[in-house]
Amino acid sequence: MKLVIQRVKHASVTVEGEKISEIGQGLLVLCGVGHDDTVHDARFLAKKISNLRIFEDDEGKMNLSVRDVGGEILSVSQFTLYGDCAKGNRPSFIQAARPERGEALFNEFVQALEKLGFFPNTGKFGADMNVDLLNDGPVTLIMESTGRTKV
Repeated sequence: MKLVIQRVKHASVTVEGEKISEIGQGLLVLCGVGHDDTVHDARFLAKKISNLRIFEDDEGKMNLSVRDVGGEILSVSQFTLYGDCAKGNRPSFIQAARPERGEALFNEFVQALEKLGFFPNTGKFGADMNVDLLNDGPVTLIMESTGRTKV
């Protein structure tokens, strides 16, 4: 799995002109699922981002997690994270999971966050979404489950 994690002051998702999810301070997580990914990848990354210390403490150092600051999580599925632009000018998405598998593992990721005590907001899987955010910092990180240990 691949994640793009953005520390935000606020973020929201709109589908067909209707706002379906929004958060205040917290993390916007764009989540891509590859065809080799497993439930273990989803659980590993959920645990990793829940403990990721990217919020500033009183001394201005990144020492606090989203839980420490009482932040929220907005998770949005994004298969284009597996776009390969190495050849030609049109991305190839052959490394992305098929929609059924992608949705199942995305839902597993969201459920893993719930088991960790979060109530993540989400986009709508497979929909054409508009994501609005105010990046805080800006702080943007990329995380992958390759090379991970089992959770």
